[in-house]
Amino acid sequence: MADPQAAVLTQLRNIQAKTGQPLAALHAAVAATGLAKVGEKRTWLMEQFKLGYGDANTVALTIGKIPPGLDGVPAAVAPPAPEGDPLDAIYTGAKAGLRPLHDAVMKVVAGLGEHEVAPKKAYLSLRRKKQFAMVGPATKDSIEIGLNAKDLPPHERLKIQPPGGMCQATTRVSSAAEIDATLKGWLKQAYDAAG
Repeated sequence: MADPQAAVLTQLRNIQAKTGQPLAALHAAVAATGLAKVGEKRTWLMEQFKLGYGDANTVALTIGKIPPGLDGVPAAVAPPAPEGDPLDAIYTGAKAGLRPLHDAVMKVVAGLGEHEVAPKKAYLSLRRKKQFAMVGPATKDSIEIGLNAKDLPPHERLKIQPPGGMCQATTRVSSAAEIDATLKGWLKQAYDAAG
């Protein structure tokens, strides 16, 4: 599993390739707008550079702190990657018992094909050309799966999210029995849409 720092560096390199701009130039462009709030900067980046929500958010959150190993910042000064599995930090305490359920969902995702797993503080982001799903604990009894797939059919297990969010829909899973053909179909639809 990739460590979070490496995942952010990969995401930022992809943003630079997509926009044709080094991160420092993107930061300077945002600074020139005079916008103060992260949400405003994110929206501006989405409009001006046609970035997705997650990419624009990452650029907005890294303003003033270019990670080592990017834009000429020597990688040698990078702090060492944390030891161990990032999931150990996500599934801790009362949520530790959800780890087997998470692993069962990830086994289904692994069967979909090539993709990137980017650990975040409280969940895993699953990406192809763009994020297709998010998986992480919701409560001590269930995990939440965010799905990026337009035109998911209405279903009592799906919660449609407002436009502009990280995912179009979410669902919660509290038992292995809920990792069924319906959930697998939604994950496949999201995976295919992220092409």
